[in-house]
Amino acid sequence: MPPDHVHFNGSVNLADAESVMREIASRVPSGLRRIPDGETGDRGNWIFFQLHRFLQLPGLVPVRPPGAPDGEYEQLPQLRLADGADPARVSWPDLGYADAYLGSYAIFAALRADGVVPAGVRFQVQYPTPLASISAYIVPEQQQALLDSYERALFADLDRLLAAIPPGDAAVQWDVAVEFGILEEAFAPGGAQAFDAIAGALARCVDQVPAAIPAGLHLCYGDYGHQHFKQPESLALQVRVLNAVTAAAGRPVSFVSFTVPQHQREESYFAPLAGLAADPGTELNFALVPYHPAGQAPGTTGDQVRLIDAALAASPGGGRGWGICTECGMGRAGRDEIPGLLDLHRQIVAAG
Repeated sequence: MPPDHVHFNGSVNLADAESVMREIASRVPSGLRRIPDGETGDRGNWIFFQLHRFLQLPGLVPVRPPGAPDGEYEQLPQLRLADGADPARVSWPDLGYADAYLGSYAIFAALRADGVVPAGVRFQVQYPTPLASISAYIVPEQQQALLDSYERALFADLDRLLAAIPPGDAAVQWDVAVEFGILEEAFAPGGAQAFDAIAGALARCVDQVPAAIPAGLHLCYGDYGHQHFKQPESLALQVRVLNAVTAAAGRPVSFVSFTVPQHQREESYFAPLAGLAADPGTELNFALVPYHPAGQAPGTTGDQVRLIDAALAASPGGGRGWGICTECGMGRAGRDEIPGLLDLHRQIVAAG
């Protein structure tokens, strides 16, 4: 069956949350289930938002100072515990996500009351996994010592946010990118040995979201300069991760977005979907929306649609509906490209 809805992975390169929500609602009037705030402003470059929080922690000292202000990943600062600092006594500062999202939720509620955002559409928030920020900013030999306390701080931030939003209005997405870099051994050899620990940590993230609120996973291979840290050879690892998290979590995974390289048309890439063991109610989304819409005809995704349908038909749950998304967020797309990208979502769904 053709794709019947759209999913947004979070970031959208527009001026502010209201602009993001108005543009999405006007350009994608059907098939919209959740709407993000675009991660605008200070959150515009994913985990760089957490850097200032890490630098506020008295027990951390720099090993490598911050790099250029434009935020090159290879120039991230590295921090370590100060001599004599006890990792068990680290007290993390306010991580900032709850406050940012509560401000955006007020905009969402006002736009819905005005009829701009359709009734029934949820307000979607995105959190990095705890491992993402810790692995980015803490020296490798001390990451495990600080991971648990940072995870508790991040979960507490999410708890505060969800306590302030009606459960029927919210949806939570966990951004799973660093984990794939480890499992694909893109950062260092031997990462495949971490599979069980990574699946368990992702299950904890999913379980942190109350059952009444959809909890999703964005399975991501990065998007620095519209390039992945590795072009995945197939969906095999993504399916394996989703299956493992589904088995380990105490609640269902509500939705998931799969990375599909933009020019991928090989049957072997999609074939692992036949082994999907996720709950039949888990919403599936595939990255069939290219970042550069110029000259892209809606029908060019037809081969991918047929391959996805064939693989899903062979899965234990049989064929099911699914949706489309971009490979990553749209935070690094040119601002002038955003309207065309949003229109392309609508056109692909309309074209089937």
